[in-house]
Amino acid sequence: MSIRLSNGKEIPIEMHKIRIVQKARLAPARDRLRAIEEAGYNTFLLRTRDIFLDMLTDSGTNAMTDVQQGAMMVADDAYAGSESFYKLADSVEDIFGYKYLLPCHQGRAAEHLLAKTFIKPGQVIPMNYHFTTTKAHFELAGGTVLELYGAEALNTSSTCQFKGNMDLDRLKAEIEKAGAENVAFVRMEATTNLIGGQPFSMQNLRGIKAMIEPMGIFLVVDGSLISENAYFIRQREAGYENTSIRDIIREMMSIADLCYLSGRKSCSVRGGFIATNRKDLHDAIRPWLPVYEGFFTYGGMSSKEIEAMAVGVREMTEVEVAGSSADMVKYFVEKLIDIGLPAVTPPGGLACHLDAMKFIPQIPQLQYPAGALAAAVYITSGIRGMERGTVSMDRDREGNDVPSDIELLRLAVPRRTYTMSHIEYAADRLKWLHEHRDLVGGLEFIEEPPVLRFFAGRMKALENWGQRLADAFEKDFGPGC
Repeated sequence: MSIRLSNGKEIPIEMHKIRIVQKARLAPARDRLRAIEEAGYNTFLLRTRDIFLDMLTDSGTNAMTDVQQGAMMVADDAYAGSESFYKLADSVEDIFGYKYLLPCHQGRAAEHLLAKTFIKPGQVIPMNYHFTTTKAHFELAGGTVLELYGAEALNTSSTCQFKGNMDLDRLKAEIEKAGAENVAFVRMEATTNLIGGQPFSMQNLRGIKAMIEPMGIFLVVDGSLISENAYFIRQREAGYENTSIRDIIREMMSIADLCYLSGRKSCSVRGGFIATNRKDLHDAIRPWLPVYEGFFTYGGMSSKEIEAMAVGVREMTEVEVAGSSADMVKYFVEKLIDIGLPAVTPPGGLACHLDAMKFIPQIPQLQYPAGALAAAVYITSGIRGMERGTVSMDRDREGNDVPSDIELLRLAVPRRTYTMSHIEYAADRLKWLHEHRDLVGGLEFIEEPPVLRFFAGRMKALENWGQRLADAFEKDFGPGC
């Protein structure tokens, strides 16, 4: 949550105490340069020992609560019929209102099961925006992803409060074009990861359901960041100012036909699940769970994770938990905007995002500016962020690059993991890098897998710009920084 100081300034305040700490290391710039070169200029391939602030993702990196850790100690390790599963099922029914639950080891496992069960070759899947693993699973099943975002969605400097909304006119047109029978389902992501963690509104979700329900098309919500989306609805949508996060989530779920999620985000624990009140949807997926994941009462998760998730599902409805990352992201974004850096607005959930094409405009898009910016940020700060641009797109069937709609550097803010001083440090180093942005150059691939290349691909810096940047940094800050 945020509080207003006596001078009128609003700051996020941590509504928790730090009881367990993990040491961090800030390696010198020359060591960071060597590490990123060994990693092929891919921040995914860096080792933790070389990282100061890990802002790659909030997936599995959020701090768990003492209640979650305590719950892990009483887990029931039974292969089948575990009491831990029934605790999770009770939490899901209480918070989401869904009585059918299928656990799985993480969000992409749920996507695989949905694709396997419901997508036929040639069908389309409308959504407010794709996520990398979602698109891969759905296309491997023979489907075509349709991104039906609104006019402001790709505007990185915007005042639109719900850039994650789906354009209803575009949705209607695409259904008419494809035919309702050729629409596998409609997917809404809360919040839209690849365009800056932007939420959708309750009004938009209701509009979608009203349109597709008479056509026999069902509505799926990716609820990986469901509590953050609910938090934004509470802050930004008229009529919800005094509504609890719990009630907003319950209302969203009453509109959706099925929800799946990665528990690594809102629930702050590794794992995932699919939940619904529709027996037909549940029964269609259920036979595949033991084939690909595990038995029905563990689904690829450990019983300890299931216990922690049962707690996390309830805790995410607390406003100070739902807003813990969102408020820190807001502070981070506003700090960067104040010093003239091109952060994505309005601030979203999950992370602070930088518009790489505005930050380093000299780099052509096919030289991967977002990837270059991620590497440059690491060299100058020890902060690991994630490329969310053309590197995160796979090549087309002819082997050509597919330019991303926007080139973003994502600096995730895991829940209750970093402090205000970390954000101040990050802003200062980003300011220095922006002042020396002419030193940053492009990248080219030297190793490239055929799918999801951003995870394991290796690149090199064109004209050895990494060395130039590290030299300039050491000149200003000294060899030990």
